[in-house]
Amino acid sequence: MGIIKVENIRVFAHHGCLKEETKIGSHYRVDLQVKANLQTSALSDKLIDTVDYVFLNRIIKDEMALPSQLLETVARRILDRIFKEDAAIKKASVWISKLNPPIGGDVAKVTIKMTDKRKK
Repeated sequence: MGIIKVENIRVFAHHGCLKEETKIGSHYRVDLQVKANLQTSALSDKLIDTVDYVFLNRIIKDEMALPSQLLETVARRILDRIFKEDAAIKKASVWISKLNPPIGGDVAKVTIKMTDKRKK
């Protein structure tokens, strides 16, 4: 088993419960960690034998582009696609942070984390 992390993916998106948030948009940071067997790729040195982090980045950008009221909804969509589209991934965690959230104070970010395992 091994871990692949794709960290600090910066995205501009239109999520939130307030109309202004979905209209104006805001900046987000997404971090992803997946667990998979990396032993085969370590020996073969072939991209086809591992989890392609370009693929992971594309899923994140695709799902962040679809407006949602809640970051939890976006995280769930990201995890669902990862498990659907790459059978090698056994477990995944995604962190989505809204930078400078409009919550009435000097707050750098709010973050949600969601983790799931492949259903057998």
